[in-house]
Order: sequence, then structure tokens, then C-alpha cells
Amino acid sequence: MDTSIDNSAIIFIDIINDFNFEGSENLLKNTDEILPGLKKLRKFGKENDIPIIYVNDHYGIWQADFRKIIDHCQNSRNQHMIQTLKPDDSDYFLIKPQHSAFFQTPLHALLNDLDKTHLIMAGIAGDICILFTAKDAYMYKYSMHVPENCMASEEKEGNQYALYLMRSVMDALIGPI
Repeated sequence: MDTSIDNSAIIFIDIINDFNFEGSENLLKNTDEILPGLKKLRKFGKENDIPIIYVNDHYGIWQADFRKIIDHCQNSRNQHMIQTLKPDDSDYFLIKPQHSAFFQTPLHALLNDLDKTHLIMAGIAGDICILFTAKDAYMYKYSMHVPENCMASEEKEGNQYALYLMRSVMDALIGPI
């Protein structure tokens, strides 16, 4: 399968996050560790004209407006992350009702319209939302790259296991960006 830049889209999953739930302290710490990789991936996408698609939890707002989601989520603990990685008006922004970025969203239709068949996926939580998205991407026959320095979970062991599953079961390329 073609994995060239021309064929690629970057998918940022749940980058805008309030970190207001049980286990969020670990996820916040682990996400902070991957922030340099996420910034590098975003810069790479912008420099190479790769579409950047944010797919995010809706937080009960149910509007695909990243500014409203940011207003709802931003706090003193996550502000540095959100301000560094927030979408701009040239990016795509979708909301999702559950874990997978494909489940009941227009992501598959958008990727078809953009003629993209290779996904570079990053974000949080790796062992839940990215793993579920990778499973669906595999079923839709997308090729995938999941940079290990761009994915975080609450527990590092769970993150490593999710990367293992994506590599061994879903044929994803796993490696740094």
C-alpha cells in the first residue's frame, strides 16, 4: 500500500482534553512527555501540506467547533498543551461520540474525499481511543503509522501493549516521527 506523503493524513485524537477524570494525572504526565513529538508531527504536517484532522470527544457540547471545546476543556494544568497543539482554521475538526475516530463520524468520508489512504495517528489515550481507531482504520484498509513518541496512555504498560497490537495485528508501522 502507498504510504507516501501525498497519500497521507495526520489524525490527532483527543488532543483537546480536560484531564478531569480518574487516572488523568498519569495521562497528563505521560502526555506532557510526548508533547515534543506531537509538536514535531504537527510542524511536519504543516511543512509538507499534509491534511491535519483533529477528532475529539465532544464533552457534551455536540458542536464541531474547536474553539468551544477548548473553552470548555482548557485549565491551568493543560493550557500549555492545548495552546501549543490547537487546530487552526486550515485544519479539519470532527467530534466523536465514543472511542473510535471512525464510529459515527464523517472521518471515512472525509478521507475518501481527500483521497488519503495512509494515516499517521497520534494523541491520547493510546490504549483506548487510538487503539479503537486503529482497529477501524485497519478494517477500512488504511495503512497506518503510529509514532510511539506521539501516543500516551494512563499507564505506560498499556500504551506499549496497544502499540504491540497495532503493529502485530493491524500491520501499523510503529516508530518515532
